[in-house]
Amino acid sequence: MISSTDGAVTAAPLRTGFRWLQLVMGIVCMAMIANLQYGWTLFVDPIDAAHHWGRAAIQLAFTIFVVTETWLVPIEAWFVDKYGPRIVIMFGGVMIALSWVLNSYADTLTLLYAAAVVGGMGAGAVYGTCVGNALKWFPDRRGLAAGATAAGFGAGAALTIVPIATMIATSGYQHAFLTFGIGQGLVVFVLAFFIQPPRLSIPPKKKQLNLPQTKIDFTPPQVLRSPIFWVMYLVFVMVASGGLMTAAQIGPIAHDYKIANTPVTLAGFQMAALTFAISLDRIFDGFGRPFFGWVSDTIGREHTMFIAFGTAAVMLLTLSAYGQNPMVFVLATAVYFGVFGEIYSLFPATCGDTFGSKFATTNNGMLYTAKGTASLLVPLASVISATYGWKAVFVVAVALNATAALMALFVIKPLRRSFILGKEAESASAATGSAKTETA
Repeated sequence: MISSTDGAVTAAPLRTGFRWLQLVMGIVCMAMIANLQYGWTLFVDPIDAAHHWGRAAIQLAFTIFVVTETWLVPIEAWFVDKYGPRIVIMFGGVMIALSWVLNSYADTLTLLYAAAVVGGMGAGAVYGTCVGNALKWFPDRRGLAAGATAAGFGAGAALTIVPIATMIATSGYQHAFLTFGIGQGLVVFVLAFFIQPPRLSIPPKKKQLNLPQTKIDFTPPQVLRSPIFWVMYLVFVMVASGGLMTAAQIGPIAHDYKIANTPVTLAGFQMAALTFAISLDRIFDGFGRPFFGWVSDTIGREHTMFIAFGTAAVMLLTLSAYGQNPMVFVLATAVYFGVFGEIYSLFPATCGDTFGSKFATTNNGMLYTAKGTASLLVPLASVISATYGWKAVFVVAVALNATAALMALFVIKPLRRSFILGKEAESASAATGSAKTETA
């Protein structure tokens, strides 16, 4: 790092190998915050057994976490643009550790909810910063870079699901919260010292007809005034709501289906259906994010969205009809999360393509708040399931995903292309008019 004359710290130099190192460190940081969302389902029933607060009340903490995580990202992104990623990620590391320490001592819902706010602030600081940094380092491979970074969040819990479940069973959920919370926070805090943004703006290598990218860097206020942003926001909410509900409720769903502890043998491995499902979900989710990001770099963002959202609808329909079969439950949820997680690579990449790199962290942060909006439906899923059963919840999610798939091709694609070409034409016209005025 190099200090400027005003005392500010400049960004890292542009080196090809260095940007891959930055990507890897961002992925590791994301893996360290993954359990705050994807490991949560393991704690719901043990917390309820200890305090008898009820699933709906406990799951409200999950909603508070996601809302805080997402809706504060634009503010945290502003700090990144002003002070750099290091201090924001350090802050995130401290907060995620504090969150799970508080969870380990929570003996009231108030304290549980307070811990969710603290954890949301920490996770959002890490998530928004790492994804935004990846978009800046890889404008030529936005889908792959955003997908690989998001994969850390999607698959980061895969290696720790079994240890956490084991620790909960042997030592209690409080001990699991305390041990993993401190460990995860410490890793993030240390890596924060080495994460830097690029010094120079890196242009895409070539223009692709199926991958329209703007040449203009739109400011956040300009983005908020663009109709295409709100269409993307709506589709994000539609898809994210089903995935967040399934991630948060997969434990209760398995218990209600009476298959949670049913042994399932697959590829030579045997585990209880719930543990097997969660482990495979994290692996498929982690693989799907960079894979679909890479696919979208090749065939276009909207075509990839159509494939992923359509597949998600089919898997949710399968769970609705045959989810009480342990093998179907494990495989269908795995495939579902394999295509669900791509929203966290496709939407950041699409946002960068549409609105430019300069303000990518803040602009993507604003779009990412759609996840928080979607999380408001998670407690509602518990209410619907209590009245009509989980099939009703799955049917609603199927409709949302199918609609989103159609909107990707027939609404987002033409609107986004029109927006990019129209704004570039306006910019070129303004530049020509300015040149003529100066000549005159």
